[in-house]
Amino acid sequence: MPVVSLGLNHKSAPLAVREQVVFPADRLDAALTALADRPGVREAAVLSTCNRTEIYAVLALEATPAILQRWLESEHGLPHDGLSDYLYTLEGRDAIIHLLRVAAGLDSLVLGEPQILGQAKLAYHSASRAGLLGQILDRLFQHAFSVAKRVRTETDIGAHPVSVAFVAVTLARQIFGDLGERHALLIGAGEMIELTARHFREQGMGGLMVANRSRDRAEMVAALCSGRAIGLDELEGNLPDADIVISCTASTEPILRRDAVRRSLKARRHRPVFMADLAVPRDIEPRVEDLDDIYLYTVDDLRDVIDRNRQSRAAAADEAERLVAGQADRFMDWVRTLDAVSAIRRYRQHGERQRDYALDQARRQLNAGQPPEQVLEALAHRLTRKLLHLPTLGLREAARSGDPETIRESHRLLGLDDRRDDENE
Repeated sequence: MPVVSLGLNHKSAPLAVREQVVFPADRLDAALTALADRPGVREAAVLSTCNRTEIYAVLALEATPAILQRWLESEHGLPHDGLSDYLYTLEGRDAIIHLLRVAAGLDSLVLGEPQILGQAKLAYHSASRAGLLGQILDRLFQHAFSVAKRVRTETDIGAHPVSVAFVAVTLARQIFGDLGERHALLIGAGEMIELTARHFREQGMGGLMVANRSRDRAEMVAALCSGRAIGLDELEGNLPDADIVISCTASTEPILRRDAVRRSLKARRHRPVFMADLAVPRDIEPRVEDLDDIYLYTVDDLRDVIDRNRQSRAAAADEAERLVAGQADRFMDWVRTLDAVSAIRRYRQHGERQRDYALDQARRQLNAGQPPEQVLEALAHRLTRKLLHLPTLGLREAARSGDPETIRESHRLLGLDDRRDDENE
């Protein structure tokens, strides 16, 4: 039962495709229940963020990763094979090393960003609630969390924290210069918006508003930066005051429409506005970009800035990649022991059955009055013949293959190397 990963991310699919397959938190549990009902799915977890939607699974031997693609398309009402051009499929060691890289921030849009680890933990807990974590995936995710921690503590990958939020704030500063006289409107109250608020505070932002569906949550985030909380119903009325708008919510529909933004520009007398839409699906209607005096960036638009940040972390990334590769091999060794344990258990059971049968035959012979010495010789002969039958077949098959390495390995496993023969003489 190999580990399989199927998904798409910021490298394989554009934003317009990624936003179609996002699983909001309130939908994920039901979706996992539907996945659990798919024949051939033994274990599974789904990691869904603004930059990736990935399924990690352990499948039955007869199953193929295609069943995961069918489920993903079905859950989002997409046509059959509608995602084929954007999906990647990884199996075995490749799938394992991918999850370790993802958890460590090595596959992120912003190299080394720490938020993905928390998102991976949410995926783990969701799969656990759905009863989809078995022996292999449970241990794999725990291993990934441990490796991610080591990457952050043993390398410099996180020495200078960088995130999509940081990049957005950096761009705003490049456009406006000193932010002390500027006002920002943050839409949402999740981790990304909270991080953005902290960055703005560090840059001396003149004024901050936080808009959110939950007023209480908005007030909590606003308190971090001496800002003001408003409800989403107050959004349009406060929009003309914002020089900078950054949005990141879990809404499935745009929150800022083109007409509302156009009206706010008129009220501002067309003073320019910087907007960063960090949400997937998008919070800001794409047509807003067509308006004069609007500088609208999506997560994909931030790629150039992020690529420059990657260069400063290249050396640390190389070190982290080596650590991840070694830990992937370590996990593969553990997976292989599962196969060995199963084989050993079956072979022991086989030997015990042969032993019980031989003892039963010997007791019958003794009860029938046959000489004990003759019965013991027959018992020894019968056990030797039965127990050596399978190893003999294996050696013949190794010899038939003509592969010297296979033959040497067979000798080693059966304890037939010269040194051991000498010890037994």
